Amino acid sequence: MTFLRPLPAGLQKIAIEELNEVPDRVESDISSLRIWLQKQPHLSACMEDQFLLSFLRGSKFSLEKAKQKIDRFYTLQAVIPEVFNEHRLVDDPQVLEIIRMGVILRIPLDKGDTGPAVTIIRVGSYDTQKFKFQDIIRVGSMFGEIMMFEDDNATVSGYMEIMDMTGVTAANLFALQPQLLSKFSAYADEAMPTRQKGIHFINVPRAFETGFKSLLSWFPGKIRERVSVSADPEAIFERVSREYLPVEYGGTKGSIQDLTEEMESKLGSYRSYFEGTQIFGINEQLREEQRLPGNSHESHFGVDGSFRLLAID
Repeated sequence: MTFLRPLPAGLQKIAIEELNEVPDRVESDISSLRIWLQKQPHLSACMEDQFLLSFLRGSKFSLEKAKQKIDRFYTLQAVIPEVFNEHRLVDDPQVLEIIRMGVILRIPLDKGDTGPAVTIIRVGSYDTQKFKFQDIIRVGSMFGEIMMFEDDNATVSGYMEIMDMTGVTAANLFALQPQLLSKFSAYADEAMPTRQKGIHFINVPRAFETGFKSLLSWFPGKIRERVSVSADPEAIFERVSREYLPVEYGGTKGSIQDLTEEMESKLGSYRSYFEGTQIFGINEQLREEQRLPGNSHESHFGVDGSFRLLAID
């Protein structure tokens, strides 16, 4: 049994009241989930305690739901190969360049804060001739998994994404790959153990409002309900306290470069995990059951993980 990080008091209270967490039973719950995974011939998964605990919290400590979610986590990764591929390594040049450009910013919260974790995605800050949107999502997915290991706000209170559309051009919008955006949104909702609390688009150019609304139709319905759109540059302060934001956003917490340097260092500390993800996954040939019991809920993916196109409004 590896060391389990204790929760701060405020988050522990939420975990008990909203996620059905019983602190004295956490280790045995993790052990039960690990034993089940070891008996699944089709499934090669990370077995670390904090990783498994994130799935239990994301399933409100229902062991059966945690089994379903971790199975879907790897099943659905397999059908988004443009994101989950051999480039998900900490020293991949493309990954490092995207981090250093500050396209994705993880915003640290104070220890006593019980709110959702925050990520800012600067959509207009990368060269669409050099990178595809799938490359940006790939790096985002890596930090999403790091959140599962060490961001207690994300595993208990969920997370929100701030999509900063400053400087966005028609080329950026065309590069967004709406079908991929739809697939990855469904994956985040159905398979990730951290709960998505909102996607907030800020600084949306008024010239793109009509086209942008069409883009939103690609989001799954449940995700669409959590989306907000604003052209107001002050809208970010409605979601994130100034004290957490870098100076470029009118905050007081260092600079974007400070954040990117911290992120690159953090990613480097997960070298062994991301090397391991190259062998984690699903082998459908070895699956003993066609589907997990109770796993027949409506999904944007079929039982075998193949993506089903969404209807466009």
